[in-house]
Amino acid sequence: MDNRAAPAVKTALGWSIALSILMIVAGLLAIVLPPTAAIAVTLLVGWLLLFSGMAHLIFAWQAFSAWGVVWELLVGVVYIVAGGYVLMHPVAGMEVLTLALAIYLFVEAILEFVLSFQLRPMPGSGWLLVDGIVTLILAIMIWRTWPFSSAWALGTLVGISILFSGISRLVLSLSARRLASEPAK
Repeated sequence: MDNRAAPAVKTALGWSIALSILMIVAGLLAIVLPPTAAIAVTLLVGWLLLFSGMAHLIFAWQAFSAWGVVWELLVGVVYIVAGGYVLMHPVAGMEVLTLALAIYLFVEAILEFVLSFQLRPMPGSGWLLVDGIVTLILAIMIWRTWPFSSAWALGTLVGISILFSGISRLVLSLSARRLASEPAK
């Protein structure tokens, strides 16, 4: 490695390791406190909807046709109303997001079943079937206990995702640091 770049790389890797540790801690907290994490995710989605709605309203004036302007304005208003509702009623928003998650997982499971049967003769295709079964079970668990599952489903699943993202980022950062500290050949 170029000696001039070494301090910058080490600094970047240090920040990446720190972020990884924060992600691991955040993921564990979300798993331990799923209702709090679910409300946080819901509020984030509410703000994203609100900002997306504003972007659509701004973009509407860039449309090339009258229908384009009308369409962008309608979409913008719907996003703003939905985002505002979610921000004013986060528990109801959390319940809707949880139901949407159950529907998403159900559709994903069906697609994984189809793909596993299409790839059946290939090695490893059985794992797609297993993934589809687990995803279907999770979708049914969330749907059957909805709206009560809202308190645990979003927060737990987001926590697991953040935890594994943090772990994988940490492993990659530590590997990169090891490579960066090896002498040049």
